[in-house]
Amino acid sequence: MSDPHAAGAAPRPSLRERFNALRNLPPFLRMVWSTSPLLSLMTIGLRVVRALLPVATLYVGKLIIDEAVRLVAAGNGFDTLGNAWHSGQLDTLLSLLALEFALAIGSDLLGRLVSYGDALLSELFTNATSVRLMEHAATLDLEDFEDPDLQDKLDRARRQTMGRMNLMSQLFGQVQDAITVVSFAAGLLVYAPWLIVLLAVALVPAFVGEAHFNALGYSLNFAWTPERRQLEYVKQMGASVDTAKEVKIFNLHRFLIARYRELADALFHANRALARRRAMWGALLAALGTLGYYVAYGYIAWRTVRGDFSIGDLTFLAGSFLRLRQLLEGLLVGFSQVAGQALYLDDLFSFFEIQPEIASPANAAAVPRPIARGFTFENVGFRYPDAEKWALRGLDFELRAGEVLALVGENGAGKTTLVKLLARLYDPDEGRILLDGRDLRDYDLDDLRGNVGVIFQDFVRYHLTAGENIGVGRIDAMDDADRIRDAARRAMADEMIERLPNRYDQLIGRRFKTGVDLSGGQWQKLAIARAYMRDAQVMILDEPTAALDARAEFEVFQRFKELSHGKTAVLISHRFSSVRMADRILVLADGRLEASGTHEQLLAQGGRYAELFELQAAGYR
Repeated sequence: MSDPHAAGAAPRPSLRERFNALRNLPPFLRMVWSTSPLLSLMTIGLRVVRALLPVATLYVGKLIIDEAVRLVAAGNGFDTLGNAWHSGQLDTLLSLLALEFALAIGSDLLGRLVSYGDALLSELFTNATSVRLMEHAATLDLEDFEDPDLQDKLDRARRQTMGRMNLMSQLFGQVQDAITVVSFAAGLLVYAPWLIVLLAVALVPAFVGEAHFNALGYSLNFAWTPERRQLEYVKQMGASVDTAKEVKIFNLHRFLIARYRELADALFHANRALARRRAMWGALLAALGTLGYYVAYGYIAWRTVRGDFSIGDLTFLAGSFLRLRQLLEGLLVGFSQVAGQALYLDDLFSFFEIQPEIASPANAAAVPRPIARGFTFENVGFRYPDAEKWALRGLDFELRAGEVLALVGENGAGKTTLVKLLARLYDPDEGRILLDGRDLRDYDLDDLRGNVGVIFQDFVRYHLTAGENIGVGRIDAMDDADRIRDAARRAMADEMIERLPNRYDQLIGRRFKTGVDLSGGQWQKLAIARAYMRDAQVMILDEPTAALDARAEFEVFQRFKELSHGKTAVLISHRFSSVRMADRILVLADGRLEASGTHEQLLAQGGRYAELFELQAAGYR
């Protein structure tokens, strides 16, 4: 497979873009703070205290060494520890040792408390951001979810909900290290301030290199998002109960494994090449920082030999410069990494900025109860994004209140698109749809969809209990057991559910251990019960009975017509024995309305409907 992401092909953020990405940090920190102000304050406060402990510990160490040197120089010649203890001359040394011990214990305790706070805050933030992600995704248009570019953006945003909390720890850690640097620098300024400048300048190359490779890493991850989604898809296909039968029958496992290896190897080689370059240049640039440190160390050693500094001063200064070098290197590299991670936040925040085109107007009208006249399509046309061909064009017809309307046509005729327009999952590109004489776009969107019950042919199989599978049709009545049972009875799913081990409390599907799988027809009866659960004014069945035999489908549709008396209903089916019971039938071809009438009228007219009916009838002769 040729590499579509060869060097130079992926977009590489400019220096300006990397620094501009830092604008994401304030809203990110506000999100963290809003997750739990108390935990946020706790972790910040503990870090501030802990930031001052290293310099205090090092300075106490200097005092211990100076006191030890003083005692040696005094030549007391203690024979035993007991004599030394009782003489009182070790009191200062012992006090300093106890103080350093207390500082060490305190630092360790504070570190554990910080880690504890970070872990809790990370979990809360991940949960809160995941909820926000799902809430925002629920507001987007169906058209958005059918856009591959948005799917890539959603995938990257989903990853950020799980992977950005190390940024919080890193940001808070940067603040802690900065405070420690200031405390060390304040002490060192008394001795040799120019050495601090030397150390900082020596570390700049490592910072520039880290910033460069962080940008390359972001570019690589961005460019390979489609392949990562393919990897997840292939892995799911190769190890899923939904695909297991075909994978075994067609021996697809070899094909799927080969495809996965091909994609995974390409991604691995791209990552390996970047990691190799990063390691090589990182080692070279870090050596410059080490050189700066040893120049400073040599200077301090010379001043000590000359008598300017005590042994304790030497220890303190050498330790301070070592820690200062580590901290400055960490701050510079950490700043580069923060800037790199801020680029990833673009993926999260840009997803939140996507606004749906289909939304309720400012002064939305309530859906009429009951619907008096019905729906009117006026020269309605719709074309999918980036498609040259119109899915529907020039539709003019009425769906009268209380009428059962059937849609007939070959695959691709536009039947499902029509019902999606009716439920306002899409808006027309041409013309308009009226409900009781008012544009559909004038109504409250939630109220409109709450009055439309749709079961599509590709309905979802929820791995929930049987009762919950039905209850999701009316989420605010999920706990209404009587309503759920009534919906199951209407859909003729009650007998099947009563035979399950735990009846309505039985987990459905094989995804979880205690689940019981159903046949395709049984799943479809649950889906139809979902529509009855909704008890909407408008009922739409879009080929939901495809897995049922002809007799079972006829019974379902016959029952549907009886139970939908007084409601407006739309049926889509390829079986003419079922659609003939509709009050009126619309025949669609290539996105246009070709004919309309009852079953008998359409047969008398001849044309496409009569032709399709005869072809199907011939199969039963």
